[in-house]
Amino acid sequence: MDWLTETKIPVGKWAAALFDWLQINGAWFFDGLADGMDWLIERILWVLQTPHPLIVVAVFVALAYGLRRSWKIALGVAVGLLFIINQGYWEETTESLTLVLSACLVCMGLGVPIGIAAAHRPRLYAVLRPILDLMQTLPTFVYLIPAIVFFGIGMVPGLIATLIFVLPAPIRLTYLGVSSTPPALLEAARAFGATPWQVLRKVELPYAVPQIMTGLNQTIMLSLSMVVIAALVGADGLGVPVVRALNQVNTALGFESGFVIVVVAILLDRTLNRGDQS
Repeated sequence: MDWLTETKIPVGKWAAALFDWLQINGAWFFDGLADGMDWLIERILWVLQTPHPLIVVAVFVALAYGLRRSWKIALGVAVGLLFIINQGYWEETTESLTLVLSACLVCMGLGVPIGIAAAHRPRLYAVLRPILDLMQTLPTFVYLIPAIVFFGIGMVPGLIATLIFVLPAPIRLTYLGVSSTPPALLEAARAFGATPWQVLRKVELPYAVPQIMTGLNQTIMLSLSMVVIAALVGADGLGVPVVRALNQVNTALGFESGFVIVVVAILLDRTLNRGDQS
């Protein structure tokens, strides 16, 4: 076996050389991307933190009732958010929600069009598939290295790492929804003279809506799962007290912050998951 290990393929050196080249030649792109992400984060933070917390709670309760038409879901959202305020984690919760909402806006804005394009171009999806597999299976901590190199410390690198991890979900589910449209529906639409744009807008997208909404739900839940990892690169939010509790071996702080993350995840899932109308 010595002959196999004598000449090591320099994968790590190639990756480092690529990052060095990108850092030198792509600084203008990464600076512009960081400015755009920072602008988005600041605007969402302003919307969530400027009003009184009870006003924001009322808005979320109304939104939950409007989406689910269930007073039980709305009551659960109210109780959960009031519990978060009681525990003193409202500011951290709004920061984590900012990260989640920013990731949703970017991932759905990119993922849905890419998924539609891949559904209409099998060769494109054949190229995308191994890239999506890599994005989902590569350890998430590895994303933090280039994020720090290109964007420094703060919310932006945390958001970028989250985007890389989450983006495959809306792409795959949009592709699945559009590509599974029954051929009979497509043939009927074309027989009546529908253009490709009309077929997409009136047949494929309506049929794919459940899968696209599942992609949105997965995007939100996967983004929330990244809050602790994002805290390692300086992102604010609920991950910060978790990391602090780990460093201090503080059981009380760790349980409090961890339980608040669970409450936020449950509230988001119950509000957006339309599979049951409890």
